[in-house]
Amino acid sequence: MLATLAASFVHPAVAPQPGDLWGAWSWDPAVLAGIALAAGLYLRGLRALWRRAGAGHGARPWQTAAYAGGLVTLFVALVSPLDALGAALFSAHMVQHMLLILVAAPLLTLGAPLLPLLWALPRRSRRRLGRWWLRSRVARPLWRLLTLPAVVWTLHALALWLWHLPSLYQAALRVDGIHALEHLSFLGTALLFWWPVVQRQGRPRLGYGAAVLYLFTMAVQGSLLGILLTFARAPWYPAYADTTAPWGLTPLEDQQLAGLVMWIPAGTIYLVAILALFAAWLRESDQSDEAELMAEPRG
Repeated sequence: MLATLAASFVHPAVAPQPGDLWGAWSWDPAVLAGIALAAGLYLRGLRALWRRAGAGHGARPWQTAAYAGGLVTLFVALVSPLDALGAALFSAHMVQHMLLILVAAPLLTLGAPLLPLLWALPRRSRRRLGRWWLRSRVARPLWRLLTLPAVVWTLHALALWLWHLPSLYQAALRVDGIHALEHLSFLGTALLFWWPVVQRQGRPRLGYGAAVLYLFTMAVQGSLLGILLTFARAPWYPAYADTTAPWGLTPLEDQQLAGLVMWIPAGTIYLVAILALFAAWLRESDQSDEAELMAEPRG
């Protein structure tokens, strides 16, 4: 019985051929249900929230668009033929991971999902959850710990490096459960990583200067892994030894392309985020200066 159960989770994904790619959609019920549930609860909560507080209150239209963009990105990364192509090309698998980490995660956090998701619950359930949260001696301290910038930076960096160790990476290619855990750890730690950067209302955990350093150091360590992959003299992952030729690449060329994806496009996204923080920082500084000038007494 156990052997049969284990065998159902241990089967290498079939690498698609170029002519078969468009038909290689991954209609995983768990993935589809998760995306549909995240969308349905958000829309239900948003409708209830806007009905009570007015349209645009609690979650602005641009935040709703960002959240929708995050869900669409999850669909592209996990359901489209890109998911199947990751079994044939390391570079495609890298694109999938970068979509989860650098596109879906920041868009979902920009969507400010907590309030709409909370309002998706019945009023009595919201009150019970609120009372439990206020009284909990474990959940609140654990959340504070898991959202500390130093902690989430470390968790995210560890996920990135550990899952690219040859033993773990190849296990994820062979075993569906490990592959799902890989994706969950990338997306989960990325959501936690982007949270203190994009959620700047109230009392943010990171000032602008600290947020710039936070992103820059993550970009540097990610680029380092990309550089190691790009300039390696031999492929790291034997699983791709027989799957890259139909796509016109050798395994080493495929790995070099994957390294470039992690190094240059990913680094560019971090750079854009850093520049956006700088712009917001300067804008806030200008507004403070104007307020001080307006407050100065005139003789």
